[in-house]
Amino acid sequence: MSSVSSVRIVGGGLIGTSIALGLSGAGVRISIIDSDLAVQKLARDLIGDVGDSQINSPDLVIFALPTQLLSLVINSEYKLNPNSTFIDIGSIKVQPLLDVKNSELPLSQFVPTHPMAGREIGGASSARGDLFQGRPWIYCPGAQKERIAQVVDLIQKLGAAPVELNAEDHDKAVALVSHLPQLVASLLAKQLSGKKQEWIDLSGPGLRDSIRIAGSDENLWQEIIFSNRSEIKTLLINLESDLTDLISKIEDKENIRRVIEQGRKARSLIPGKHGGKARDYTYLPIVIDDKPGQLGALFNECGAMSVNVEDLSIEHSPGQFSALITLALSQSDAKKLSDHLIAAGWNVHPPRN
Repeated sequence: MSSVSSVRIVGGGLIGTSIALGLSGAGVRISIIDSDLAVQKLARDLIGDVGDSQINSPDLVIFALPTQLLSLVINSEYKLNPNSTFIDIGSIKVQPLLDVKNSELPLSQFVPTHPMAGREIGGASSARGDLFQGRPWIYCPGAQKERIAQVVDLIQKLGAAPVELNAEDHDKAVALVSHLPQLVASLLAKQLSGKKQEWIDLSGPGLRDSIRIAGSDENLWQEIIFSNRSEIKTLLINLESDLTDLISKIEDKENIRRVIEQGRKARSLIPGKHGGKARDYTYLPIVIDDKPGQLGALFNECGAMSVNVEDLSIEHSPGQFSALITLALSQSDAKKLSDHLIAAGWNVHPPRN
């Protein structure tokens, strides 16, 4: 029973369609529905031949819709599929449990879950089959063991890492690592409003990276923030205290240094890929000509040397005839690739840590 072979997805947005795409190559039969027929058609078209319009008694029913809509569909879905295992994928976990307690669906058949993955642009058109690869996927205990096993199988089929966490701890954790960053990014981006455009035109990767998620859907985040407001409020009060302290000591040069140092040290607590210890990368700067095929040729060189590129950034200004590519590599890979590229005539600059 633990292996999932059929899934019914209720909701054809980013997460629901990404789940369907991720399962499409695993031999899993998929049915996806949405109250918006245009959204449903797009999701089904993206899935293609692996999608069925109806699956009788699916192994799993996935509520891939906003938490505030969950109570509207629980009973009807349970009546259609009384033997299935049910999960949700919302950003909070205490409220879905309360909704299920007040429904006909037995708690023994329901596993609250939350994939820690997403994009700032929602909808089926933004869906990706690899969205969950290497990402944590939280599930809450409490259901029957065999149903938990099914959920873990689903998570692993999608390339995610299953993490068990109770609902209360989940809501506290995501307030810190997801909900607070969204508000901070939105507030920071708001400071640009009304400023001179020529100032904003000077924006570099620091600002762009800091406000990337400010492009998120306000209607979706309105519900998420409101639903987890008590946990988020505590964090906002702590942030307010830090800001007030910084303002009061802005003339204190040593305090400014201390604030930056504390942030740098705390940043290192964020884990690296696959949940492991954060790695210290070596960054290799390479200047390339702004012409077709240069980036592809660079990656061919990386492949030829069997080096693993962990990340990259591209700096290119309008009208500039060259671009700066910075590759994040292990120290040994950076040395090996640098020597190879220099010998091959590439414009390589000294690596930095």
